[in-house]
Amino acid sequence: MNSHLRRAVTAALVGSLGTGVLSGCGGGAADGKDSKTVTLVSHDSFAASKAVLKEFTRKTGYKVRVQAGGDAGAAVNQAILSKGHPQGDVFFGVDNTLLSRALDNDLFTPYEAKGLDKVPAAFQLDRAKHRVTPVDYGDICVNYDRAYFERKKLAPPKTFADLTKPAYKNLLVTENAATSSPGLAFLLGTAARYGDHGWRDYWKKLRANGVEVVDGWEQAYYDHFSGSAGGAKGDKPLVVSYASSPPAEVADAKSKPAKAPTGVADGTCFRQTEFAGLLNGAGNTKGGKALLDFLLTKRFQEDVPLNMYVNPVREGAKLPEVFTRYGTEVADPATLPPRKIAKNREPWVKAWSSLVL
Repeated sequence: MNSHLRRAVTAALVGSLGTGVLSGCGGGAADGKDSKTVTLVSHDSFAASKAVLKEFTRKTGYKVRVQAGGDAGAAVNQAILSKGHPQGDVFFGVDNTLLSRALDNDLFTPYEAKGLDKVPAAFQLDRAKHRVTPVDYGDICVNYDRAYFERKKLAPPKTFADLTKPAYKNLLVTENAATSSPGLAFLLGTAARYGDHGWRDYWKKLRANGVEVVDGWEQAYYDHFSGSAGGAKGDKPLVVSYASSPPAEVADAKSKPAKAPTGVADGTCFRQTEFAGLLNGAGNTKGGKALLDFLLTKRFQEDVPLNMYVNPVREGAKLPEVFTRYGTEVADPATLPPRKIAKNREPWVKAWSSLVL
């Protein structure tokens, strides 16, 4: 879940609640088969433009009710607790770090959404059964403060290995892998790069090089990172954040700079893909399927970047200029199979906590 959204577009989401998006606590099951409302259960960071949601209503006759449930982990946990009697019809926001947990708990009814033929196979992690539909993706990467490195006449780091070098001692702040989605993704990125056991040796080196660990993304980015435009100007010129953070830094600027004030070390990235699925026991399955189809339309996919600061999965969906001009296209992000993440997530986080904290 991209935390830039919480600060950048919460107001936009609140403003849209009366026009195409209904806010409420009612579940899809209560709406009945002929309901003209589709309930979308999600984490707090779902957002879409009013005009786009109105178009869905105009084309299908269904209005969307969004029911937010905290961060991604909390929302998935709540969906598991209420499985069989879901709070809505469609769940959005389970990513590849949590996907196996959701599938193992039988949360979703298989449905092959229209438009999947426009989505690269690399994003279709449940391609055999279609229990979930890929919607967007983003990369967790180390960001750097351009001004700091220019002032010091020091080249910014590019790779995981660079971060352990003496030149970057005491410069990096990251998030706790046990309490933060970006922190967990950064840990998984090191495991993908250095292997099941090698990541421990890597983190020993990182710890010896003065890495600082804080609870969550907002604390790291806005309180400790020196390159955040809206923060407290901390003393760390390196932070674990998103590849979309540089575009977010300039998105609201009246006068656009030649380049974003922050950059991305593209050799430190771990890819997160977000999915949506039709909840088992949904009361409005027809409306839920229509919504899943809509999430893959070009109209919705091109609405994704500036509302959720993530990338569309559909081929041919155009990115806004702020993304193409200031963003970083990560050519070779680290990845891990969802099954491997599910098997190792808890023991790795436990080992990481003992080692680093």
